[in-house]
Amino acid sequence: MSSPARTTIRAAARARIVAAALRTLEESGYAGATARAIAATGGFNQALIYYHFESIEELLLAALKEFSERRLARYRKALEGVTELTPLVRMMTRLYEEDAKSGELAAAQEVVTGSVISPELRQRVMTLMDPWFAFAEEVVRRLLVGTVFEELVPARELAYAFVALYFGVETLARFDNDRARANALFESGARLAPLADLVLHSDLELVDNP
Repeated sequence: MSSPARTTIRAAARARIVAAALRTLEESGYAGATARAIAATGGFNQALIYYHFESIEELLLAALKEFSERRLARYRKALEGVTELTPLVRMMTRLYEEDAKSGELAAAQEVVTGSVISPELRQRVMTLMDPWFAFAEEVVRRLLVGTVFEELVPARELAYAFVALYFGVETLARFDNDRARANALFESGARLAPLADLVLHSDLELVDNP
């Protein structure tokens, strides 16, 4: 068998294992995501897991990484070119609603929550968050550029706060098993966003036309 063919088969096997891990996390949580359970979910021998991954922890990290990268690419595409809060909040609300319906989001949250018990795993999960912080900073800078707030507001710190809030909302919603307050938060944001945009652009106009 040629090397490209072996690579394709190996990639397909890994993708199958990762998908099974995500489904197991969704259904059984972090504690229930054992090799036996993942293998049963995917319909393969659990030895296959250890052929492709050094440990269950490595597999769960790979599952989180794969999901995070797909999700980030989706967010980048959806928010490309957004420069005002009103459309930003509207789009983030839609994305959150889609994510909330996704079992994969629940699975990813299980890995994040489970990482608390392992300092090494926790650090590697935080490393996977770095691209989200960078993306959030890009969005914040687009919102602030050309306004009087551009030099006043620390974009990096604000981006960190936004990411922490967004991921924290989902974590709390899972703890409560109720997204009503999360939905209310987005609704409040939708009502306040036009006012915030008005302030941003009014300030710009005052600077340009004293």
